[in-house]
Amino acid sequence: MRRTSMILSRCCWVIFFAQLVAGFYFDFSWLWGWIPLGLAIVLQFFAMTRQPRSPGTPPAIEIDPPVTGRWSALNSPADKVPSHGTHAYGQAYAVDIVAEPEDRPRPRFGWWPVVRRNRDFPAFGAPLLAVADATVVRAVDHNRDHLSRNSFPALLFLAFEAMFRSMGGPSQVVGNHVVLDLGGGTYAMYAHLRRGSLAVREGDRVHPGQLLGHCGNSGNSTEPHVHFQLMDGPDLEVAHGVPFSWRGVGVPGNGEVFSVLP
Repeated sequence: MRRTSMILSRCCWVIFFAQLVAGFYFDFSWLWGWIPLGLAIVLQFFAMTRQPRSPGTPPAIEIDPPVTGRWSALNSPADKVPSHGTHAYGQAYAVDIVAEPEDRPRPRFGWWPVVRRNRDFPAFGAPLLAVADATVVRAVDHNRDHLSRNSFPALLFLAFEAMFRSMGGPSQVVGNHVVLDLGGGTYAMYAHLRRGSLAVREGDRVHPGQLLGHCGNSGNSTEPHVHFQLMDGPDLEVAHGVPFSWRGVGVPGNGEVFSVLP
């Protein structure tokens, strides 16, 4: 049902924008455009808020951290679930983390500059590591790394951009990504990887601490960061989120700084 809702929602968005453009060339009532727009919003809301059928919270799965060094958490499931405000794409227990090295401050959100280069952020290019023994079932790294969106003007553009990304499906939202099969019906996803940085291919077996790729700024992302989540299937269209706990770290809360030794 969730997959059908997402596909129908994207179709309705396409129809709406097609009617919007056609309105400049053909004479028909603009009221017709409200029908696909309304359906798109309703269907997308249903897909994003639909929860798993099983009651209660599943137990957290303990795994290794996906990074080393000093980081801080954003949009953490330690503070709210769903952590990103949606159950779509298996994100219920997802977390975002940004690099916070003591010798290199991370650029802060503000009014200026409107955009920054990715190399201004210490997370860009950071190695991403396997969290357990696993098999690579999805590996994508052809999407470009865009400039940052960590300013108020750029954030407005990001909201507009996100609407078009959602029409392209989950791959356009998460950008370059890796999905690992951890066994037992549990899968790990790393999103927003750097273009061309993958060190693994689909079908590879990996071990804890093995290099998978590097942090980037692809997909629906404000700045170079790591989006990590566990889920109950490899298909983002229908997967549900699964709680995790990093060994030696736990689940860092919003703004919490943590360190992982190599």
